[in-house]
This record gives sequence, C-alpha cells and structure tokens, in this order.
Amino acid sequence: MKKLVNDYLPLTHTTYFILLSLLKPLHGYGIMQKVEEISNGEVKLGPGTLYGALKKLEKDMLITKINGAERKKNYILTNFGKEILEAEYKRLERMIHISKHILHD
Repeated sequence: MKKLVNDYLPLTHTTYFILLSLLKPLHGYGIMQKVEEISNGEVKLGPGTLYGALKKLEKDMLITKINGAERKKNYILTNFGKEILEAEYKRLERMIHISKHILHD
C-alpha cells in the first residue's frame, strides 16, 4: 500500500534537518556539516545515526542516491521527499501561528 505524505508527519528534528539539507546533492559528511550549520549547532549527527536515517529515507523513497565526485555516495531529495518537507514546514508554521495567539494574549 502506497504511503501518503501525512503518514510521515510529524518528522523528527533529525529527519527534518536531513531532508532540508538535501535540497542540493550532498555526501554523508557534507550532510552532517550542513545539518549542524542550518540547525545552528542544535542537531549534531554521528555517522551511525546519519547512515541509519539515510537508509530508511532511501527505502521510503524520500531521497535517492546520485553519482558523485570521487566515488562518494551523494543523496538528494526526491519529489516525494520535497512534498513531505513542505508539508512538515506548513504543519510547524500552523503550530506557531496557533501558539502565538495563545501565548501572547
């Protein structure tokens, strides 16, 4: 049975930042660096965590391998992965909008 976008939501912080880092092709170490950079150091990935996540994301067809320089495995988001990333972004945006009105009244 084919999974729908909402079947993947909510994403973990780790998964969200991995997907966000893969809008452009990156290899494993590059993903670790990019995630740390875009999360302002809040998310630091070890190799075991990263490669376990990449394997699952690839199996679920959210990312795909592409040929990279120097025989490194590069990954990039699939269209389905982009849909999920955007859906999670919108979900988080709605949560912030709702919370803002409650917390600041």
